[in-house]
Amino acid sequence: MKILTRQSILPHRLTLISSISFGVLRKLGPRRWFSAHSEEPELKELMEYMDSLKNYEKMGVPKGAGTDSDDGFDLGRMRRLMERLGNPQSQFKAVHIAGTKGKGSTAAFLSNILRAEGHSVGCYSSPHIQTIRERISLGRFGEPVSAKTLNCLFLQIKKILDQAIEHENGRISHFEAGLGGARDATNIISSSGLAASVITTIGEEHLAALGGSLESIAMAKSGIIKHGCPLVLGGPFLPHIECILRDKALSMSSPVVSASDAGNQSTIKGISRINGRPYQSCDLVMQIQRDFKLFLELLDVKLCMLGSHQLQNAATATCAALCLRNLGWRISDGSIRAGLERTFLLGRSQILTSKETESLGLHGTTVLLDGAHTKESANALVKTIEMTFGEAPLALVVAMASDKDHVGFAREFLSGGELEVVLLTEAAIAGGKSRTTSASLLRDCWIQASKELGIDIVHDDTTKSREVFNNLVVCSTSKLENGTILATESSLMASLKATNQILRERTGNQSGIIVVTGSLHIVSMVLAALSG
Repeated sequence: MKILTRQSILPHRLTLISSISFGVLRKLGPRRWFSAHSEEPELKELMEYMDSLKNYEKMGVPKGAGTDSDDGFDLGRMRRLMERLGNPQSQFKAVHIAGTKGKGSTAAFLSNILRAEGHSVGCYSSPHIQTIRERISLGRFGEPVSAKTLNCLFLQIKKILDQAIEHENGRISHFEAGLGGARDATNIISSSGLAASVITTIGEEHLAALGGSLESIAMAKSGIIKHGCPLVLGGPFLPHIECILRDKALSMSSPVVSASDAGNQSTIKGISRINGRPYQSCDLVMQIQRDFKLFLELLDVKLCMLGSHQLQNAATATCAALCLRNLGWRISDGSIRAGLERTFLLGRSQILTSKETESLGLHGTTVLLDGAHTKESANALVKTIEMTFGEAPLALVVAMASDKDHVGFAREFLSGGELEVVLLTEAAIAGGKSRTTSASLLRDCWIQASKELGIDIVHDDTTKSREVFNNLVVCSTSKLENGTILATESSLMASLKATNQILRERTGNQSGIIVVTGSLHIVSMVLAALSG
């Protein structure tokens, strides 16, 4: 993720950059990975150009590619490309954000804090949900970059890109793919261009690409720490993982601010609604004593981003804002509150309106969209659902990428409470099928998780359940009295309708909750259906 901040009203200029980006390789012929047909006609040439490039976001990243080793990507190629473009990254200060989870939310919170203060902020993020223009947002209102601006920029630099690809392919066949920290394509910022680094969390995602262990992942993420520049830690981290990060900061003479320090207290006081949409009322008290002395007390902050994990992301962004203020940036307590309260992201505990739900043919049902795709994010989502909806009847529609911990993901949901039905489906990843997990493979993983936990499920390899789904007729509640119903369906819309039918039958038409999760890509498909 990259956030570009240009401030005409202040002497400072800032960029927030999170270690998410897509990589490009040599031209391979048209592949339609970015779905040019779904974008504005003005972006046709850009989309076709990107479709002609090999994209690791779609294919998955090679083993060791994100490590600071001989197997890691060579940032020299990205630096040479930036030189050809006039080193635009040197024209502003940057906040660089890395971490397994929470990068996007933390960056959104921080950019909105800056906007509330009057700064003009730009943000680069991936993946997008509905249009590639979402990857770059600009200005004081955070609107996606216009198709006209994006197309004009592409046409200006296309010749340079072609020259760079031809030149680099003469040496080796690829540019960088964004991953991790140390060898991420965004990690070309020098210490003189960095205002602060932020590391949100460390978890077991992209294990192979980042060295195979939590320790190697922490080392990769710590690669964004620059000499003398403050480091903001989100967390909480395992003690030995935090030691790795702090030791790296110490070696770089970088002061550390941690959102998880004992002096900080972040609490959720309750859930309420404004215009039918839920928010959580929170208190944030930041009292930093180590390296910097920072203090802030915000009571009754209304966060639209739900869950304790989002409160932690808000606390991390708040610590980053306090760091910037300590460096001389004008950021008021009121702007921090306003920025936190204004932040909302598609596909993060997003609850559809009743009108949106009805347009999907799911009358009387609450639908929640969340792009959780790791066991940690699944655990956070389970807690958020319980906090928001209590013991309401619950169903899941799940699609996932192939490089995720499917069993671990299933285990978190199955152990988190009673599920009426889980319907496993499929979603294209970055416009392609090579990283899509088949519904039948997901079913096997959920069956394995249920056996490990000793939990009863009825799946569509059994006679009873096959009758239900083959004929789209739900057995009576007494016939399937116990156990979660587990089924597969390759069509997303058919999955939603079947899930709703089963949920209503099992609960006697009681209002229930359908959660669509497992990937931001399945969230994107639902939102695309809503937009026609």
